[in-house]
Amino acid sequence: MKTLFTWRRTWLGLVAASVIGQCAAFPFGGAEDAVIIPPPTLDEITQAHSETAVFAGGCFWGVQGVFQHVKGVKNAVSGYAGGAANTAQYERVSNGDTGHAESVEVTFDPSQISYGTLLQIYFSVAHNPTELNRQGPDTGTQYRSAIFTKSSEQQRVAQAYIAQLGTANSFNKPIVTKLESYNGFYPAEEEHQNFLTEHPNHPYIVINDLPKVAALKQLYPDRYQDKPVLVKAGM
Repeated sequence: MKTLFTWRRTWLGLVAASVIGQCAAFPFGGAEDAVIIPPPTLDEITQAHSETAVFAGGCFWGVQGVFQHVKGVKNAVSGYAGGAANTAQYERVSNGDTGHAESVEVTFDPSQISYGTLLQIYFSVAHNPTELNRQGPDTGTQYRSAIFTKSSEQQRVAQAYIAQLGTANSFNKPIVTKLESYNGFYPAEEEHQNFLTEHPNHPYIVINDLPKVAALKQLYPDRYQDKPVLVKAGM
């Protein structure tokens, strides 16, 4: 993995000297196909006006980019979850031995969009929940499909939805998404924030992630907002 990371840093430097880091050694493979799935029959009930959810589904560039275009989302931050604070750096996480997954912390207004609807978008558009420890061209446990539940209610809703989708055979393979206990979220380096918006012509983004945003707009037009909610510099 260290050799692979060193190579991809070199490759990226050749592509664009101003860009640091890379989610894959190769941008090829294409975006995962979006899947039309039913909404959850069980959803969270809350009176809160702000809540957070943490999703992992491969390279955080695309997952962040999708949720930044969802109405009701106040913020979507790329980062790391599942490991310790002292290993929450891109180069360490890329080794695949920290327990971290590239993740996105989504802050949302439950009065505008429910946790269940976020799950629907996560499973349908943001990633492929049937790929184990990989996503598209990226491989390793740091790219696993995982939901870091922050409450017993989130755990209950996510668990019920996975069971619902499985019973309905919504995918052609079993869902491998893990429900993991939340033990902290660590924002990624600034160069990884808003990556899709700031680098729309980057080969990886063009091939793997822009199709996800297009699918969001096509499949969930009532949930789509054209202007993304961007992470402010200096977080």
